[in-house]
Amino acid sequence: MIRSTALFLALLVVPGLACAQALDGRLKRIQETKSIAIAYRSDAAPFSFVDASKQPTGYSIDLCRRVVSSIEQQIGVQGIQIKWVPVTVQNRMEAVAKGQADMECGSTTVTLSRMKQVSFSSYTFIDGTGLLVRSSSKAGTLSDLAGKKIGVLSGTTNEKAVHDALKRRLVSASVVALKSREEGLAQLEAGTIDAFASDKVLLMGMAPKAKDAKALTLLTEDLSYEPYAITLPRNDDSFRLAVNTGLAQIYRSGAIVEIFQRWFSSFGKPGVMLEAGFLYGAIPE
Repeated sequence: MIRSTALFLALLVVPGLACAQALDGRLKRIQETKSIAIAYRSDAAPFSFVDASKQPTGYSIDLCRRVVSSIEQQIGVQGIQIKWVPVTVQNRMEAVAKGQADMECGSTTVTLSRMKQVSFSSYTFIDGTGLLVRSSSKAGTLSDLAGKKIGVLSGTTNEKAVHDALKRRLVSASVVALKSREEGLAQLEAGTIDAFASDKVLLMGMAPKAKDAKALTLLTEDLSYEPYAITLPRNDDSFRLAVNTGLAQIYRSGAIVEIFQRWFSSFGKPGVMLEAGFLYGAIPE
């Protein structure tokens, strides 16, 4: 009887010890400093860009703000200050890998090769590589760009997607490495390149910056599968769990519908693949 009572009391104590377990890694530092560093891009509308007041905004930024609110509840700290860290498409991974930022919120595609340097959250969006061309070109597919010049941002998954698609379809075209979407749009409008490749939603987001949006056409075909996620540091399972917990709460509560409509209302409802991504990310407690 005494042994049974002791065992019962021990079982009651164990959950308490688990809850009282000290935080580690970035969660511990966030708790101690009441701050978190978030990397963002200014050129990835509508996912991550700066508004008229020069503040980070966009779909991914909204998600990350809510994730931070969830982390506040998880670690029992209110008023966590967000330190915004500007990054580019070239140095975004390095910023997280080297600890300059705790997470990166933009339009970053999850790939196995990138997982060697960083980790990722549950999926936050699903897109594909598309091609923007001048309407006057009459191009309808990648094959119609044979002998032409295709611009793409250097070091992106889009660059690999274009090379792979050209090789797979036996199409001979020149791939021009560019540094920014602004450069891509300018060269496309000037006729220096014949097409500009990027994630489809990002290409749509370039329309307001075009001299004449009607003079440009987005081809319908997809050259790749681009699953987005929040970029996280490797080897910090507790922090990754906290971020995924926040995303799961957003997906389960239906708040993701509000966020999606705010930035993509003109696109209608989320596609089947994106809805599936939200469903898979709505991990139960």
